Amino acid sequence: MTTDDYITLTPHPHRVVVRFAGEVVADSKAAVQLKEGTYPPRLYLPKADVVMDALAPTDHRTHCPFKGDASYYSLRVGDREANNAVWAYVQPIANVANIAGLVSFYPHHVEIEEHPLDD
Repeated sequence: MTTDDYITLTPHPHRVVVRFAGEVVADSKAAVQLKEGTYPPRLYLPKADVVMDALAPTDHRTHCPFKGDASYYSLRVGDREANNAVWAYVQPIANVANIAGLVSFYPHHVEIEEHPLDD
């Protein structure tokens, strides 16, 4: 099985707002939806649309044979923290190079809202 058979990337047709501890930590009209095998689809957002000051790098790393090595971040707002709640593929493999510069949030740590693009 190749990455092309297993992963699809498509522009997400909605504005995506991510909240943590009641604060907006991301707001994007340029999200990308990644579908990987039987896993639930994940939204990846440009770092430019993320409050990067709310993210703190961690030492946690994972490897995916279809995407490459993932780096993780904890999310911090006020006195609230969610460890390893955000991940990114800094140097993804060639077939998914479009996710470089994007981050994804674990939905059990954040609230993810979708709005029409014209909002």
